[in-house]
Amino acid sequence: MKILVTGGCGFIGTNFIRMMLRKHPDWQIVNLDKLTYAGNRLNLLDLEQDEPRYSFVQGDICDRELCMEIMADPHLDAVVNFAAESHVDRSINDPSPFVTTNIQGAQNLMECARQNGISRFVHVSTDEVYGTLGPEGKFTECTPLAPNSPYSASKASADMMARAYFETYGMPMVVTRCSNNYGPYQFPEKLIPLIYLRAKADQPLPVYGDGMNVRDWIWVEDHCLGVELSLLKGRDGQAYNFGGDAEETNLDVVRTILSILGKPESLITFVKDRPGHDLRYAMDFKLAAEELGFAPTIGFRDGLVKTIEWYENHADWLDQVQSGAYRNFMNQWYEDRT
Repeated sequence: MKILVTGGCGFIGTNFIRMMLRKHPDWQIVNLDKLTYAGNRLNLLDLEQDEPRYSFVQGDICDRELCMEIMADPHLDAVVNFAAESHVDRSINDPSPFVTTNIQGAQNLMECARQNGISRFVHVSTDEVYGTLGPEGKFTECTPLAPNSPYSASKASADMMARAYFETYGMPMVVTRCSNNYGPYQFPEKLIPLIYLRAKADQPLPVYGDGMNVRDWIWVEDHCLGVELSLLKGRDGQAYNFGGDAEETNLDVVRTILSILGKPESLITFVKDRPGHDLRYAMDFKLAAEELGFAPTIGFRDGLVKTIEWYENHADWLDQVQSGAYRNFMNQWYEDRT
């Protein structure tokens, strides 16, 4: 099988590419990535140098000519779209790049795939398209979409476009929606790597509001497994939920990281809450279990220990990704909320 993976230099895409090449000796992967601030070519540089089944193309999913050229390859079997602007806070500051990449870019990929007769398209989405839950219940694939941030609205729009391409054109399309990912290669603006870095430096740890917002956490390779199963076995036109069955408040996540690192809870600093901050996410993934055979493989604390061990062993990677632009963004973010 030959696959086009978009956004493969990002956190989840990097893990997916490595996992698929490891599991499938006969697969070939083309990685199309624009290399925005969160896309790091160094994540996969060893594959560029030593793995003939992997190739990299720098480019934008909004570029119709480039996408048509790549998908004109008669050996290309499938597209897996990870490419997205993905940080809620950045979408609040400026929604426009999210509309451009997450909606227009996704539609461009779908149209190029349709015109070239690609036999499978997997669009990777998020649980945030469902909005927020109260203290009970879980999101199912039948939960109405009710996004509350510019980021989640852009992802929900792309999900609806994927549905339209299936319903209108009969395009072999599957949508995946997962809960919060964690693990190796995650860009350090996200909660777990951010808290790890600041705790290691004995800096204040910013926690939104009262810290009681709940997220379901999934080990990144478990999410990659769900995407793989969707690619190989997913039902055309279907969306599948994937979760880690690991609900944690943000405050408990921070406390667990502090416990693992042996740092004091006095570092925790409560800051002004994010506008439109969803209270709780929880994923019902029974459909994926029944139709695809999906099940998470690792508990949250064990996965968190593995994640921190990876950070400890890859300090050079963390130094490399913490660019001036990232530092400026985080400094402004913290100043705005304290």
